[in-house]
Amino acid sequence: MQERSEILVFVTFKDEVCAECKDPLVRGDFVFFTKENKVICLSCADLSHLIFLPSGNAALSRRAKKYSTLYALVLKFNRRRRRNERQGLLIEKEALERAEEECLADNDKREIRRQREQKRRKIRDNEYIKIFAQKIRELYPSIPKEREYLIADHACEKYSGRVGRTSSAKELDAHAITLAVIAHIRHSETGYDRLMIMGMERHEARGMVKDRIEAVLEEWRRPRVQ
Repeated sequence: MQERSEILVFVTFKDEVCAECKDPLVRGDFVFFTKENKVICLSCADLSHLIFLPSGNAALSRRAKKYSTLYALVLKFNRRRRRNERQGLLIEKEALERAEEECLADNDKREIRRQREQKRRKIRDNEYIKIFAQKIRELYPSIPKEREYLIADHACEKYSGRVGRTSSAKELDAHAITLAVIAHIRHSETGYDRLMIMGMERHEARGMVKDRIEAVLEEWRRPRVQ
């Protein structure tokens, strides 16, 4: 299997609706175009676990891209110039942290992390995340310790377009919460990301890891042994 070209994500300049899950997409959201040229959200594109690294630091971007199993190039259409312009990368959190370790002196590293975490805290709804995590634990009592908070924190970040921000998730709908858990399993408990970066289409890759996802879900659904 040949390595695929870069995965492209675009900044939408108008309100849209995801062609797959039908959730609304507002101007400024990140979107993905399918082979049929349909607009879908990052959750449906299996890219919502990645975090945005803006352009501006070439060394940091280059190293983060090198260490990230899966990444996507973010583009925005400039109407005046009539062309797509690079905005940055969607990258794995661990890859970004490793790149920062290499690129920054200790003082600079602490400062950039402080600023990044400060920005992230401003767009989080901590109480909602806590409730969301508790619901995950109720539905999946054998999920590894603290994993429910990791899933909830990621799924519920504001303006991300992830499943935790949907209206059904805000009502703590079991199906919406399960989708967040499945997304986490797909990227952390299977080889899905490697299949994607190797060039496999996402629907085919999903089929390849479906049994593994079901096995993990079944394991996490079991009553917790005290």
